[in-house]
Amino acid sequence: MIVRTKLVELSTLPAVAYRQKLFNGSGVVILRYGNPQPGLASISRSTGEPVAAAHTNLEEYPVEAFLEALELTAGLPYSRRGKVHVIEIQPEDSPSTEQEASLDEDTNLLDSAEYQAIVEAYTNAKGELSYGLMNKDFIQFARSSKVVSEMLSNNASLNQLRDHVIKAKFETLTGNTRLTSSQISFITDLLDEVSPKSAFREFENDLRKMLTEAKKGSL
Repeated sequence: MIVRTKLVELSTLPAVAYRQKLFNGSGVVILRYGNPQPGLASISRSTGEPVAAAHTNLEEYPVEAFLEALELTAGLPYSRRGKVHVIEIQPEDSPSTEQEASLDEDTNLLDSAEYQAIVEAYTNAKGELSYGLMNKDFIQFARSSKVVSEMLSNNASLNQLRDHVIKAKFETLTGNTRLTSSQISFITDLLDEVSPKSAFREFENDLRKMLTEAKKGSL
């Protein structure tokens, strides 16, 4: 089962590429025309640069191609697509049974109406997630929420405010009031992986302003 963004065409190679959700993070796959063997690279969490898999032929799939693939797929949400004629690549260290079960559970959530509803709510005309729109919506919700106001009065922490607003917004967007903490965390992590920066950075900065405003008001 392969989870990916939409296909993009490369100029550095006669090939197409897409991002793939790996059990330990995000990766990018390149498919050369007429070549049944794809090239795979993971994405370094520290640098954001592609790290080619050990079995990837760098003559067939040079680093420049992976860099282009990352640039072209930036901002595209993960989605489910029809079959592509490619063998699925497993990392060298195959995940344990527990990790495989977790991946299946995560993939089911990715396929769910809940995740798609969240993506659709903040996807622009180009098919990209609009983090400006998403952050603006979360900020407006937090600023107008009576519950958030009460939490500020009760000296709630930044994480408590953030978690409450994200949960409330996800429930509103999906119509599902039974989302678990792990499901919410998984969706948030996905949004962070697709974003070139923290998906909720502007929202979190505004929450810090609200905390400062609340403290000044209580003096």
